Amino acid sequence: MADLAENRLSMLESVLDAMSLGAIVLDGQRRVVLWNRWMAQYSGIGAPAAHGRALFELLPELAGKRLEGAVDQALRDNFPAVLSQTLHKAPFPLFLHAGARAAGERMQQAIAVTPLAIGGQARHCLIQVSDVSVAVAREHLLREQALELRSQTFSDGLTGIANRRHFDVAIEKEMRRSKRAGTPLSLLMIDIDCFKAYNDHYGHQQGDDCLVKVAAALAAMLQRPLDLIARYGGEEFVVVLPEMDAAGSVTMAEAMRLCITELAIPHHNAGAARHVTVSVGVATQSPDNPVEHPAELIGAADRALYTAKRDGRDRVVMHAPE
Repeated sequence: MADLAENRLSMLESVLDAMSLGAIVLDGQRRVVLWNRWMAQYSGIGAPAAHGRALFELLPELAGKRLEGAVDQALRDNFPAVLSQTLHKAPFPLFLHAGARAAGERMQQAIAVTPLAIGGQARHCLIQVSDVSVAVAREHLLREQALELRSQTFSDGLTGIANRRHFDVAIEKEMRRSKRAGTPLSLLMIDIDCFKAYNDHYGHQQGDDCLVKVAAALAAMLQRPLDLIARYGGEEFVVVLPEMDAAGSVTMAEAMRLCITELAIPHHNAGAARHVTVSVGVATQSPDNPVEHPAELIGAADRALYTAKRDGRDRVVMHAPE
């Protein structure tokens, strides 16, 4: 029987050494009675050096932390615990390789503490340490990919500014906020003049380059965090200006028009201007002149833009409420 028990103990130690996770067993005085090969490999502390040592003297940085409380609960109250991986990413000083140790880059860990009843002896506890570095890296990658996908969903692929979907969400939100706070909300609709003629003359690749330059220049004009520029479609852009009244929005529109003029992008089929210009329609919702739906504000800005185009382009027109 003694030989059988000894064989079982030897087999158990071999199994624990073969496991691809850390296994530590503590006695009732929190002394290490088992420290498997995995722990020795990644901690740099061999089993002979660990055995018989109080864990929180062997690794003093763990003292007073959540792990010590979990061990006490297991030994005193027979209560198991799993440490939150979010709050306790790397409690043990474990390193995947020498380079990581030199750089101080610890292995990401999942920790479980389990009380053990070993026949006739005082209660012990088992601490299991799992390497979750790969899972954490994968989660980080998936989160980055999700953010990138979200960014792509709400940004225009060519110009990098907000797209029509982003604008639709923003105008709804800003209109509700404007009504709730009793503040004005202005909208600019901006169209590149004679853009079809530009594409026909210079080609679509240069046309795309023109769109990118115009979008970047217009976006650079916006300094307030809630202001938004979006590509509405084709060569048309929209600018949402929360808390800006009619006078302020016309000033902003005129500054944007001049900004594009100063780019001096050649356009030999643009008539007298001979460079790329924009026309701008402006509409403002004010507490004294509220509108019910975003479509009404968009329609008002669009009608003002049509007037600017009809009256000769390269100009700003403010929508006059009927």
